[in-house]
Amino acid sequence: MLKIKVKNKSSVFIIQKYKIDFIYFNKKILLILLFMEELTLTTPALLFSAISLIMLAYTNRFLAYAAVIRNLHDKYLEKKDDSLLRQIKNLKLRLNLTRWMQIFGISSLLFCVLTMFIIYIDYQTIAEYVFGFALILLIISLSLLIKEIQISAEALQHHIADIEEHLTKK
Repeated sequence: MLKIKVKNKSSVFIIQKYKIDFIYFNKKILLILLFMEELTLTTPALLFSAISLIMLAYTNRFLAYAAVIRNLHDKYLEKKDDSLLRQIKNLKLRLNLTRWMQIFGISSLLFCVLTMFIIYIDYQTIAEYVFGFALILLIISLSLLIKEIQISAEALQHHIADIEEHLTKK
């Protein structure tokens, strides 16, 4: 164990190999650091459950959008309304974003599996780069989710504005 005293009032850094360490700053903030020297099989395996749950959520979104688009399509065939076309266009964009979210998420999972294989055959440096790429793919997937949520919120704001406009006319 290595203790390093710093000039801050009561801060002490404790660094231990392969352990989670705690750093106290003035007894108010607790930070947890993980010092890792080597990528092991368990690190990419930890992402399996997280990515699986994310993919389930993405698939549910995709199916919900598909159902809404089918309903709007039927309504549009009955009544040619421009607002329905705008809604379908918005949903098409959101459906495409969800598809790309799924593609990047699945790719991340595949690269995690590839990382585990590369660790197994003992090419540590390559495994670290492949795992880093898997994390980047996951970040892209989650970033697309944020964009999709913003578009969804914007679409709901338009609906709320339509309702408020209708209420003020009464």
